[in-house]
Amino acid sequence: MKLIILDRDGVINHDSDLYIKSPDEWRPIPGSLDAIARLTQWGYRVVVATNQSGIGRGLFEMDTLNAIHDKMIKAVALAGGRIDAVFFCPHTNADRCGCRKPKPGMLEEIATRYNTELEGVPAVGDSLRDLQAAESVGAQPMLVLTGKGRKTQADPAVPPGTLVFPDLAAAVGYLTP
Repeated sequence: MKLIILDRDGVINHDSDLYIKSPDEWRPIPGSLDAIARLTQWGYRVVVATNQSGIGRGLFEMDTLNAIHDKMIKAVALAGGRIDAVFFCPHTNADRCGCRKPKPGMLEEIATRYNTELEGVPAVGDSLRDLQAAESVGAQPMLVLTGKGRKTQADPAVPPGTLVFPDLAAAVGYLTP
């Protein structure tokens, strides 16, 4: 099984410092939907792993998060792709949970659900915590320069061996000949 793990905000859709709090605020980054379609066509199982502390902060409810994800999944389907699953952490830093990236809990749950090792699995993100979570489970960190990616690229804590791409479409082009 070919598996890829994608962060959501800043990778698939435009990010906001004020959080994506409604389906109307969810806007795909140009090329991202087609990139996911290409992954699907090349036999990848596409899984999204996203921190969503807006829930824990009371900025939006679960039904709103579900509506945002429904919009994303439908947009990807219209482009000819498929998102197999969406994993999310609703907690804030103060909750000290094990699932909020950079902690590995969410990625470990993906490994358990898919009954697979994550060694070498591409994990695409735009923030340091995405890359650190990937590194902690042996996945291949891939940084995109969309979202917070340019700022992240300058951070000396970026894991060694992180691959860097302008956007998700370029990362997918690297994975799919």
